[in-house]
Amino acid sequence: ECAARGLAVPRAVSVAGFDDIELAAEVAPPLTTIHIPSADIGRRAAERLLARLAGRRVALIEEAPVDLIVRGSTGPAPRARAVTRASSG
Repeated sequence: ECAARGLAVPRAVSVAGFDDIELAAEVAPPLTTIHIPSADIGRRAAERLLARLAGRRVALIEEAPVDLIVRGSTGPAPRARAVTRASSG
């Protein structure tokens, strides 16, 4: 979509995805993404459900590790340009 609109990735705009699907590494430019451990999250959810069914208490919140996979679709932020204000008078 960016190419169709004439936007150069990552020079004009950075693009990032979520879930690190296999296609992310195959597109041009390769997509920067967040990798989540889906199988591990599913396993942990099942363990928590079984624990609850057995009458055990489980934590309300549990964090899962994620990894940032940096590829070619992100670049440095552009430098800020100086803004000049017109005088009012």
